[in-house]
Amino acid sequence: MKQWYEELFTDNAEQYEQECFVHGTKGEVDFIESEISHDKSLKILDIGCGTGRHSIELTLRGYQVTGFDLSASQLRKAREKAAQQGLTIEFFQADARDFDLQEAFDLAIMLCEGAFPLMETDEMNYRILQNAYKSLKPGGKLIFTTLNGLFPLFHSVKDFINQQDPNQPARQNSFDLMTFRDHSTYEAKDDHGKVRSLICNERYYVPCELTWLLKSIGFTNSEIFGATLGAYSREDNLTTDHYEMLVIAEK
Repeated sequence: MKQWYEELFTDNAEQYEQECFVHGTKGEVDFIESEISHDKSLKILDIGCGTGRHSIELTLRGYQVTGFDLSASQLRKAREKAAQQGLTIEFFQADARDFDLQEAFDLAIMLCEGAFPLMETDEMNYRILQNAYKSLKPGGKLIFTTLNGLFPLFHSVKDFINQQDPNQPARQNSFDLMTFRDHSTYEAKDDHGKVRSLICNERYYVPCELTWLLKSIGFTNSEIFGATLGAYSREDNLTTDHYEMLVIAEK
């Protein structure tokens, strides 16, 4: 039986391209470049690359990028977009919980919940961070965004999600304070117009929890900031009003 995220990303690449959260790519890549001092000799891994928006923008700017995703549909779109712009990018299909690219990259990115923290158990999410760590060369860096566990302590996740796209059917959410998991029912339309009712399960993390997870894996330093779509910044101090966190960890 497919998990909800597998169902969601089956035949929905065109729909995904229209989502409100995918239009800040250039600003996000500006930040990535600043974090690696615009060093185009560095090799970059895009974990959960989706339709390739960050991989393509980085490649256009002269970087060598490899991207992978669980969804064949998303990858087809990524390859199509890259080909349209005359770019050669290695995209391959893989599960973030089960990949082995030993010390091959200087930077790994995992943005817009690209795999982490969508998994159904904490152990699975942990394996994703472990694999990201193993893929990095000594001194390498991981940049990722994830759901901010401080947000639902002060705000309604249901109201926030429903405000993002008023044209979508209202989404029903139930946040569990014991597990910091949000359970929701989401009506998703694929590229063929078929509507599917998905039972979603997403994990929110608090900063100190993430810091400890990263340290236990072996990262020597980690920093956490607020994540503003299209405008990542070290000046964006994390607050309870941020729906997402921006995490930067060094191996």
